[in-house]
Amino acid sequence: MITETPPRIEPCLPDSLNPAIVDLIAGVSASAEKLGNRLHPETAASLADLVRVMNCYYSNLIEGHNTKPRDIEEALQNQFNTNNERRNLQIEAVAHIRVQREIDAMHASGTLADAASSQFIRWLHREFYKDLPESMRYLERKEVKILIVPGVFRSEPIHDVSVGRHLPPESSTVDSFMAYFEKRYNFCSLGKGMRLAAMAAAHHRFNYIHPFPDGNGRVSRLMSHAMALQAGIGAHGLWSVSRGLARGFESRLDYMSMMDHADMPRQGDLDGRGNLSLKALNTFITWFLKISLDQVTFMESLFELDSLAKRLKNYCDRQEWKPEAFAILEMILLKGEIPRGEASRITGLKERTARALLSSLTENGILGSDTPKGALSLRFPLNAVELLFPNLFPSL
Repeated sequence: MITETPPRIEPCLPDSLNPAIVDLIAGVSASAEKLGNRLHPETAASLADLVRVMNCYYSNLIEGHNTKPRDIEEALQNQFNTNNERRNLQIEAVAHIRVQREIDAMHASGTLADAASSQFIRWLHREFYKDLPESMRYLERKEVKILIVPGVFRSEPIHDVSVGRHLPPESSTVDSFMAYFEKRYNFCSLGKGMRLAAMAAAHHRFNYIHPFPDGNGRVSRLMSHAMALQAGIGAHGLWSVSRGLARGFESRLDYMSMMDHADMPRQGDLDGRGNLSLKALNTFITWFLKISLDQVTFMESLFELDSLAKRLKNYCDRQEWKPEAFAILEMILLKGEIPRGEASRITGLKERTARALLSSLTENGILGSDTPKGALSLRFPLNAVELLFPNLFPSL
């Protein structure tokens, strides 16, 4: 019989970190510190917008929702598909990106709550679901339709569920399990290295509890994003673990396989002292950190200043713009933004010609501003992504 008490999720953390995990933590920390460190904050912010689209795309893919990046981009411009299924996926995508943007903003302002707290986790779920139409908040189970209430944990027998071979705690115990989860993964009591291990371990243990009737996968990945920020490896939102989870190392099945493996009960007296396997937890932490390191280094290669400048030059050549176009883009890459009136000085072109060139760049979408006459900064529309950031998406 399964013991329905919160220590069922132990071990939540290893007592000590093995050398392989220590090395991975050092690698992730060092790579995250370098990621984007030469980029102007304005440029980094524009790239973070692109990463949110990427994160949303891969998180949707994990859920079996193949929302095309172009559909996401159109939805962010308030252009929704007439096909109901595609429109619903677009609505989900906009909600996901909005929540991640709010997480990033709260972290930047120093107001991000403890990512493992029930309060924050409920907030994530509530914020994601609150703008979805009621028709998208129903779950069918045992021939019964269940209304998903944003931000509310499982609490009724009808909410009890099996996830593959795993039977999460009964709904009546979820509150106590999540209180225990919050206590065990509170970063205040953990050093930096253990925080990264906790980020990985919490990702599994959250899904093991499965606190909501639906939406647990999305919430766990947003929680992991927040934990990465709080652990000091968020790199201003310039990478996402979701891409790695969706792709895996061997196949796209790696993620679910590793999650299933970490559900393993303790295998004898040499496998820790908790209900679950310590060895399996260490395996999951190692895999999750390897995925994280792979993604940070991948994004580092894409966002490295000199190589990004070269790809911008290639993009200008492909568009058959005047050579002065790259001079403008390169200056903005370095300075973050320029006043519109600076284009003539930067390029040496006459003012009218410079204005026409700026119009071409803004119409293309590679430049934009927050106001009609405001300073111009780089944007990264999907029509530029394949050349500027190869392999970011499998297809557009």
